[in-house]
Amino acid sequence: MIESIQVHGNARIETSTVLSYMVVQPGDSFAQDDLDRSLKTLYATGLFKDVTLRRDGNTLVVDLVENPVVNRIAFEGNSAIKDEDLRKEITMRPRAVFSEQAAAADRQKLLNLYASKSRFGATVTPQIIHLSHNRVDVIFKISESHVTVIDKVVFVGNKSFSEARLAQVISSKESAWYRFFSSADEYNPERVKYDAELLRRFYLHNGYVDFHVINATGELAPDRKMFYITFTISEGPRYRIGKMDVRSNLRHVDANSLKKYIELFPNQWYDGTAVQNNATNMQERLQAQGHPFAMVRSDIARNPEKKVVDLLFDVTQGPRVYVERIDINGNTITEDKVIRRQLPMAEGDPYTPFDRKYSKAILQDLGFFKTVSVDQSQGSAPDRVNVAVNVLEKPTGEFSLGGGYSTNVGIIGNASVKQNNLLGTGVNAGISATLAYYQKQADLSISDPYFLNRNVVAGVDFYGIQNNYMTYQSYKEGRYGMTLRFGYSFNRYLSQSWSYSLVDRDVGSFYSLSEASIYGYQYVPSIYIQQSRGWSLLSQLSTTLAYDRRDSRMRPRSGYLIQIAGDFAGLGGNTRYVRAKIDGAYYLPLDSLTGSHDWGLQFKGGTGYMTDWGNGVVNVIDNFYLGGQNLRGFLQGGAGPRSAHYVANGQVLPLQGQEDLIGGKFIYTASAQLNFPLPMGDDVGISGRYFVDAGSLAGIRVRQNHTNPNDPNFTPISGDTLSPRVSTGFGISWKSPFGLVNIDAGVPIIKSSRDRLYPIRFGFGQQF
Repeated sequence: MIESIQVHGNARIETSTVLSYMVVQPGDSFAQDDLDRSLKTLYATGLFKDVTLRRDGNTLVVDLVENPVVNRIAFEGNSAIKDEDLRKEITMRPRAVFSEQAAAADRQKLLNLYASKSRFGATVTPQIIHLSHNRVDVIFKISESHVTVIDKVVFVGNKSFSEARLAQVISSKESAWYRFFSSADEYNPERVKYDAELLRRFYLHNGYVDFHVINATGELAPDRKMFYITFTISEGPRYRIGKMDVRSNLRHVDANSLKKYIELFPNQWYDGTAVQNNATNMQERLQAQGHPFAMVRSDIARNPEKKVVDLLFDVTQGPRVYVERIDINGNTITEDKVIRRQLPMAEGDPYTPFDRKYSKAILQDLGFFKTVSVDQSQGSAPDRVNVAVNVLEKPTGEFSLGGGYSTNVGIIGNASVKQNNLLGTGVNAGISATLAYYQKQADLSISDPYFLNRNVVAGVDFYGIQNNYMTYQSYKEGRYGMTLRFGYSFNRYLSQSWSYSLVDRDVGSFYSLSEASIYGYQYVPSIYIQQSRGWSLLSQLSTTLAYDRRDSRMRPRSGYLIQIAGDFAGLGGNTRYVRAKIDGAYYLPLDSLTGSHDWGLQFKGGTGYMTDWGNGVVNVIDNFYLGGQNLRGFLQGGAGPRSAHYVANGQVLPLQGQEDLIGGKFIYTASAQLNFPLPMGDDVGISGRYFVDAGSLAGIRVRQNHTNPNDPNFTPISGDTLSPRVSTGFGISWKSPFGLVNIDAGVPIIKSSRDRLYPIRFGFGQQF
C-alpha cells in the first residue's frame, strides 16, 4: 500500500498540481496498471520531458524533468509570408511550455501554409536554443523555394470536347510566360476540386446529364517545382429536352397558369443552369404574388434510349417559417440599424431561402464589410427561426492620390478623401480635386441613404469646374454651384430621384473680331459662340424615373434598364428651358451558346429633346452633343451642327476643322456591343468588344439665327440633319496593375462631309 508520494525535479510546477494529475493516491496499492496510467497521464500534460515512477519501501517516488519554457519565437528566411502571418498559424507562444511534439506540429502547420501558397518545395526546420533557467528560443528556419506551378493539364475520357476547350473551362492553367500577372498557373488542391465542379457544370450546361468526374489528381514532379494535373471523366450521352410540365400543390394556384413561366422549349439541348434558373425565377414570381412559402423544384426523368429528358416543375408549399429574432454580430463600427434596414425581413415576417440569399447580396453591395454570412438556427418553436447576420468590418475611409490619361481632358492628377460609412451611420461624405491639362475640378459631397430613417436618399454637392475646350472648341467654360439630391424606391426595381441645381456659369476667354484685328489673330469664334459669352445663372429642377431589372448594377450581364429623365430650368436664374430624355439598355448573356460567362450582348439606345421657354439666356453649353463616348469614332461633339469661324477681315472660314461645334436640341443614339474573351485574356485581365454605334443630332438652338446670306452677320451652319451617323470598331479593356485601361478604335461608315472624327479613344488611371 502506498503510504506517501514524493515528487522530485519539479521547479515551476507545484507538487499538489503534479499529484492532481496522478491516478494513484496515498492509501492505494502499488498496482502496475494504476502506475502505468499515472505515468501516461503525466506525459499527456505536455509539462514534462521525462517522468519516472519508482518504489522506495512504501513510498512512491516521482522523478520529473520539466519541459522548458518558450522565451522567444522567431522566423528566419521568410520573405513571401510576413512574420505576423506565420505567427498566427502556429500554436506555440512565448512563456508557454515547450515540447518537441508542439514544435513538430507547428512545423507542419507552416508547411501547410506554404503549400496553400503553392510553395510545395518549402522546408521548415525548428532550431531550439537552450537558455538559462530552463528556457528556450525557438527559431523556425525557412527555405521558401519557388512557387510550384502547373506544367501540364491532361483530360482523360473526353470525346465531345477537345482538351483545349476543357482547358478554357477550368480555372487552373498551365504555366506560360504571359501569366506573370496571374496566379492561375500555381497549383492549389482546393482549386483542382473547384475545377472538377466547373467541369460538371459545363457538361451539365451542354446536356450531358450523366457526366461525372471519376478522378482529379495532382502529381508533384521529383524536383518539386512542377505539378501534373489529370482529370479523368465520364461524359455519357447528350440529352435533349422532351416533355415539360408543371405540377402545383398550392391552393388557388393552377398548374396551367404557371406554364407561361417556362422559359425553355422542347427539343433544345438540356441545360442544367437554365433549368435551375427557370425554377428559381418561377419561385420568386410566386413569392412576389403573395405565396411567400412557395417552393419550386425541378425533377428530371431520363430516357437513355431516346436520349431525352422530361422536365417537371414541382410547385409545393414549403414549411411555414417565421423570423423570431435577428441578431447582428461583428459590426464594431456600423450601427445595427444600418444593417437591419437593408434586410428584406423583420421579426415576425415569413422567412424563405430567397430572403437569406438576398440579404447576403445586398449587405455585400454596401461595401462596408469584408465578409457577410447569414445563418439560421431553430427558434423557440418548429415554425420559428433565429437569423444571425455575421459581418466582418473593413476600412471604409479612403485617402487616394491618382493619375492617368483621358482622351477628353489629357493627363490627369487627382486627390480625394472619402468616408463611405461616416461614424457607422452609412452616410457617404467626401472631398476631391482633379487637375488635368484641359480641366480643373473640385467637389464636396455628402449623401445619406436613409434620410430621416426613411427609405429616402438625400445629399448635397458643392463643386467648381473649369473646362478648357480650346483644343477642339474656341472657348473656355467655368461652373460653380451646388446640387441638392433626393431619391426613393417604390420597390426593388422602380426608383425615382429628384435634384435641384443652382450653378453660376461663365463662357469666355476668346477675342472679339475687333480685338483679333488689333492683336493679329487669324480668326475668332463664330457669332453663335460669342452669343453665349459671359455669365449665366442656372436654376434647374431635375427628375429621373428608373426601372432596373439588371442582375448587377456594377457589372450587368443580363436584364434591362429603362430611365426617363427631365430637366426644368427657370426656377429663378436667367436660363429657361425644358429638356427630356429617355434611355434604355438590354443585356443578353450568351452562356447557352458559348458555354462561357465572358460572352454577352448589350444593346443601348436613347433619345432626347429640349426646348426654350420665356425669355431666358440661350447658351450652347446646355445643348445636346453627339460624338465621343456616345458615338465612338467621332470627336466629342463632332457630329451635328457646326458653325464657321470669323476671320480677321470680316469673312467666314468654313473649312473642316475650323468650325465651332454648337450642339443641338434633338438627339438619338443606339449601340450594339458584343463582349467576348481574348486568347490568354483571362490570365492578363484583358477582354474585347465589337461595337456598332449610331446616332444623330439636329435642331439649331442659338440665341439668334444668322444663316440668311443677306444678314450682315451671316454665319452658315452645317451638319444640321437627322441623317444617321454610324460607326463600328473594336475595343479592349485591361485590368492592369496600373488601373483599368480602355481603348476603342472606331471607324465611321456613315458620316456627314465635315464631321469631326476621332478614330481612337483611350483612357487609363489608378488610385493609389
